[in-house]
Amino acid sequence: MTEQITDLERCWFLSPPWGQNIPPVEVNLFEKVYIKSNRTFGYCCGVQWYQDGWDYAVDIKKDIIYSTKHQLIGTGHIQPSILTKPAFVLGDRVMLQFPNHGTKQRLILGIELIEKSWFYLVELASPSFSPPSTMTNRFSLVREEDLVRVNV
Repeated sequence: MTEQITDLERCWFLSPPWGQNIPPVEVNLFEKVYIKSNRTFGYCCGVQWYQDGWDYAVDIKKDIIYSTKHQLIGTGHIQPSILTKPAFVLGDRVMLQFPNHGTKQRLILGIELIEKSWFYLVELASPSFSPPSTMTNRFSLVREEDLVRVNV
């Protein structure tokens, strides 16, 4: 029984939540965007899969606002950046370097720039069969240094 649960967990972490093909993102990292609700411009500094679509992190004067594709309009203008590009892309298969963390392979479900460093959204815990007594987040932003690319 334990082996079946381990197999189920392994399949869970490697099954993309978006299905077979990754849906296209509406705006690119560093793209200038217009936030309709705030009536202001900012730059996309992250994207992550949330429920059934992409959520975008937008940097507006050192404040981060999260929005859906319906709340923003891309301009097509990319902000010049001296930062290196992210080491991983959405959908990449990676290994966690954390010891004793069960099945270590995961998919990159999001990328975000925080304080000039890239962080990647991965699912750290599979859903439980019974609701937890306290609300815990199964997803976490992980540093680039804590991940290793898996070649498939």
